[in-house]
Formats: sequence, C-alpha cells, structure tokens
Amino acid sequence: MEINFFLRGIIIGFSIAAPVGPIGILCIRRTLAEGTPSGFISGLGAATADAIYGSIAGFGLTLISNILISQQVWLRLIGGVFLCYLGLKTFLAGPSKGAVSTKGNGLISHYVSTFFLTLTNPITILSFAAIFAGLGVGSASRNYSSAGVLVLGVFIGSALWWLILSGGVGKLGKKFNLQEFWWVNKISGVIIMIFGLIALLSLISVKFKGF
Repeated sequence: MEINFFLRGIIIGFSIAAPVGPIGILCIRRTLAEGTPSGFISGLGAATADAIYGSIAGFGLTLISNILISQQVWLRLIGGVFLCYLGLKTFLAGPSKGAVSTKGNGLISHYVSTFFLTLTNPITILSFAAIFAGLGVGSASRNYSSAGVLVLGVFIGSALWWLILSGGVGKLGKKFNLQEFWWVNKISGVIIMIFGLIALLSLISVKFKGF
C-alpha cells in the first residue's frame, strides 16, 4: 500500500516540477552558464519547497496553510519583486562559460533563491491540498504514514525532473559559444522579468477579490 503512495508521490512531484516557469528558466540558464551542478542545485531548492508545501497539505496543517494563503498578497509581492531583480541581474550579466559558481557560496545562493521563489507561490500549496485530498491523504491521523511516504515521493520526483533537465541542458551547453551565451542571458532575463511582472499584476485581481 505504501509503495503505491510513494510511486504516486514521484509522479506528482515530477508533474508539478516539469512545466517550464521562472524556476525552469533559471535552472536552464544557470546550467548553460555555470554547469550541470548549478542547475541541479537550483532545482533541488524548488524540490525542497515542494516537499515542505506537500508536508503542510499531507499532514493536514491547516493553520499554517491558512496563514500562507491569507498572506498571499505579500508573498506574491515579494516573489514578483525578487523575480524582477533576478531577471534584471541575468539580463545585465556578461557572457560566461564555465564553472563560475559551481561550489561554495555560489551553489548555496542558487539553492536558496529557488527555494525562496517556490515558497512565495501560495498556489502551490492549494495544488498539493487538492491532489492529496483526492488521494485521501491527510484527513486523519491514520494517514500520516501514507502522507510521509507520499511527500518523500514528491521530493524525489521533483528532484528527478531537475536532474534530467540540468543533465540534458548541460550537454547542450557544451556546444554554445560566448555570443550564444550573451543571447541566453538576454532572453532568460527578459522571460524571468515577465514572470515577475505577471506575479505583480496578479495582485490587482487578488485585491479586487478581497473587496
């Protein structure tokens, strides 16, 4: 029975991580510019945040989830501003090829940035809550064991996606020249800033719903 929840968790984690959003763009850009480890560690930051949100939904921690959802305006504001900052920083970055930040503080900052960005998206916890409710997990204490196995699967599934993405992009990046890296920075920066602006503009609809 538990193995079924574990396998479902892997599928859920992989599916939630796979759609290309700002985290995916960051992972791709960092992999191309700094190598596979940078991209994979960036993905692990998102996978960790997914596991935390999965834990909140799976273990029925409604108090925490309600607080996060009630503060979604501030979370979206902070996340949107941070995305715009990262996008501008990426856009202005010079073309680089090689392990600029593949160890030490560089990897830590990559992990923390994607972890933070994923946590500032309260929609994630709603997704997990809906999925887990459909699976009958987290509604009673007897499901805590299943919830734990499911959350572990979510983390592994999400991490598996980031490993596949960073590994595949890393092989492609070896064929890029400096001029192509210049374009990677510009395009990635613009896309990330667009995601940030969308997050900020979404605050308007949230505000209207509050009236």
